[in-house]
Amino acid sequence: MVIRRKRPSCSELYLLCVFLGLSLEAWAGKIRYVVPEETEKAFFVGNIAEDLGLQPQEFKERGVRIVSRGRTQLFALNPRSGSLVTADRIDREELCAQRARCLVNFNILVEDKMKLFPVEVEIIDINDNTPQFQLEEVEFKMNEITAPGTRIPLPFGQDPDVGMNSLQSYQLSSNPHFSLDVQQGTDGSQHPEMVLQTPLDREEKAMHHLLLTASDGGSPVRSGTLHIRVRVVDANDNPPAFTQAQYHMSVPENVPLGTQLLMVKATDPDEGANGEVSYSFHNIDHKIAHIFQLNSYTGEISNKEALDFEEHRSYPMEIQAQDGAGLMARAKVLVKVLDINDNAPEVTMTSVTTAVPENSPPGAIIALISVHDQDSEENGDTTCSIAGNIPFKLEKLDDNYYHLVTERTLDRELTSRYNITVTAADHGTPALYTETHISLQVTDINDNPPVFPQNSYSTFILENNPRGASFFSAIAYDADSNENALVTYSLVEDTIQGMPLSSYVSINSDTGVLYALRSFDYEQFRDLQLRVIACDSGDPPLSSNVSISLFMLDQNDNAPEILYPVLPTDSSTGLELAPRSAEPGYLVTKVVAVDKDSGQNAWLSYHLLKASEPGLFQVGLHTGEVRTARALLDRDALKQSLVVAVLDHGQPPLSATITLTVAIADSIPDVLADLGSLEAPRDSQASDLTLYLVVAVAAVSCVFLAFVIVLLALRLRRWHASRLLQAAGGGLLGVPASASQFVGVDGVRAFLQTYSHEVSLTAGSRESHVIFPQPNYADTLLSQDSCGKSEPFLITQDLLEDKKETFSQQAPPNTDWRFSQAQRPGTSGSQNGDETGTWPNNQFDTEMLQAMILASASEAADGSSTLGGGAGTMGLSARYGPQFTLQHVPDYRQNVYIPGSNATLTNAAGKRDGKAPAGGNGSKKKSGKKEKK
Repeated sequence: MVIRRKRPSCSELYLLCVFLGLSLEAWAGKIRYVVPEETEKAFFVGNIAEDLGLQPQEFKERGVRIVSRGRTQLFALNPRSGSLVTADRIDREELCAQRARCLVNFNILVEDKMKLFPVEVEIIDINDNTPQFQLEEVEFKMNEITAPGTRIPLPFGQDPDVGMNSLQSYQLSSNPHFSLDVQQGTDGSQHPEMVLQTPLDREEKAMHHLLLTASDGGSPVRSGTLHIRVRVVDANDNPPAFTQAQYHMSVPENVPLGTQLLMVKATDPDEGANGEVSYSFHNIDHKIAHIFQLNSYTGEISNKEALDFEEHRSYPMEIQAQDGAGLMARAKVLVKVLDINDNAPEVTMTSVTTAVPENSPPGAIIALISVHDQDSEENGDTTCSIAGNIPFKLEKLDDNYYHLVTERTLDRELTSRYNITVTAADHGTPALYTETHISLQVTDINDNPPVFPQNSYSTFILENNPRGASFFSAIAYDADSNENALVTYSLVEDTIQGMPLSSYVSINSDTGVLYALRSFDYEQFRDLQLRVIACDSGDPPLSSNVSISLFMLDQNDNAPEILYPVLPTDSSTGLELAPRSAEPGYLVTKVVAVDKDSGQNAWLSYHLLKASEPGLFQVGLHTGEVRTARALLDRDALKQSLVVAVLDHGQPPLSATITLTVAIADSIPDVLADLGSLEAPRDSQASDLTLYLVVAVAAVSCVFLAFVIVLLALRLRRWHASRLLQAAGGGLLGVPASASQFVGVDGVRAFLQTYSHEVSLTAGSRESHVIFPQPNYADTLLSQDSCGKSEPFLITQDLLEDKKETFSQQAPPNTDWRFSQAQRPGTSGSQNGDETGTWPNNQFDTEMLQAMILASASEAADGSSTLGGGAGTMGLSARYGPQFTLQHVPDYRQNVYIPGSNATLTNAAGKRDGKAPAGGNGSKKKSGKKEKK
């Protein structure tokens, strides 16, 4: 079985040939690629890493990058894949116009070796432009007697594409009078012409409309159209004729705008409108139409925009002359642009090193420099040089590249930085040049030890210095840099008066500042000898030392004294005036101060510590003058407060301060009026706040005063009650055995049942203990002395007057008013008394009745009884009913039982009347008589 090999197709053979050709060219020294236009960003162009013999990861390490000259960067490197890609969309027509081949050249720089690799990329055209005519519509005038075969040149279309994508053919719409003929130019361009086939008849048809179509050869085909109008006119014998078939003009590129470059001239022997000639551009590029201007009446050609030899060296154009009848003639015009030396050389630092070690050998590469001049011939020839006596030189490479290298050994301590000026000049007349500066830092090696500015130092310190105060800074300078210049400081250990030096002085190892660890005494020792060592951080480290003598001085112990302005004696601040019209620098006042010290300690300086309006005033540092720093504004406060400090130059410095009040007004009345208007709202606010505070304090005070009054009232009430109980207890203890058994109350003679009770009273005590046991039948006695005392039980003044009467014997008891054994309360009674309910049976009611009787008796003695209930009832009927009166209740003042005795206390009124007390109604009559008396 025979296996047939597949023959390669033509396209495959073509690609193989292209690849082999590119490979051969790359092997020859230049790397070439092909890429179509209008591709997207990051479109793959070629594997540059493979062509350079590098790995993609080496791009960043070796500093591989693209360097191009004088244009936008069109390509970029992909460091991940090591490929060359497009940096943006590429438009071939914008880049190369109508050139057959569009080539882009740049270099690949390997920065670590400063080596260049040239790269050339060809941009392939695609059919992305449509053929276009400069005009959308054109009109021709033809005489009706024009002979058939007459040719009329038509505007030609323009297509920026090249090759098959450019304009390829023209087509004219069908018409019985006209046909299309395309002529081939010497440069390969096509010139369409319209040929008259049959005679015209204006009476038959005065206007003919045709359509010219221009098409390219791309895929798909693109086309553009031009509308043609042919107007048939009356006979015209002679067409216009130019004086020259071609016009040539050479102008410099720096010709001013609006300059008349040349004038074309066409004549027509006809008369009238048929002899009037007008000029216009014909088949001209749209870019040229924007640069030049044609006067349609005179034929003058001038420039509307600046000419640039570097962009276009010549401008071809065609001028058409047409008379009034429509006959035309054409002439060619060629404007050549002459180059002048208007472009200075361009210097590009392709690669530069900003730092080089000082021990670098001669010939070390510092920079790769590219020089380019856009001018031509001698104007574009350049030379590059460096100026000054510096240890560098330039070495010329190919394609106007230069290497900047070292010429001899460098010394950083002599010159740590070089500013190298590279000058590139052309050979034009006059010559133009460009300067570029390179800043080169020489890096250090550790070849210099630290050095102190002096071999020894002397310094002073005040006695009684604070501990930890710094008194000197020993600074050593190292001519090296970075770590080699990093200096550390230390003290050489020594002994002073039996104590180590480190107990007196310490040094900051980083700054070299010396500190006193204790307060020095001038009388103890007057100087210290120190030795400081400075050592750098190089490898190996270098060091040096210096001796320091420390001397003690007296200290500054007097503060500045301010003489003016003198503060008022009422502790207020002085008032200075500043008119509102004061300009900046106006002298407001001056602070005058003196210092009792001498020398440096008496040098004073003035400082503005605080101001209510910062930036409004300034104080002279040495004069103490207070001046305005700016003009006064309406928004500035009328009252300004300044705090000025006066400092001396002692160690430590002492200071004094003064507060100045500056009023912004022209006079004292203005000050008072302005300050009054300003302070009024403040006083109202302050008064409101004061009112709230006063109300709050008054409320708290009232509450506190009420509490104190209530407390005093309670204390007074308890004290009064204790006094009553004490007085009552004293009367009970002093009752003799021969006392009457009756007491009169408000004229009503009643008897009281005696009680056996125990009273525990102490003078001034807050509490009294009273026990009411069961009633008994002990008799009551009335003491002669007790009748003379103002007890609460003695109510009327008559009873007080009868206290002088004495009773020799006790009145016999009256059995009528006594209660039975069962009616007496107490522990000895077995029954609860009368069942009628006229007398209380339990201890609680008994105590309540006792209290009411005491209160009624006390108020009766004052003459204002408030117990109510009617006369003789003592207010008891309100509780026990109207049937319960004093007739049924024993009078407490008559019958008071004394424990341990059977005597009964009796009112003196009964003895005075000479009658024995009686119960019931008898007592009532006696009371009535007493009231009448």
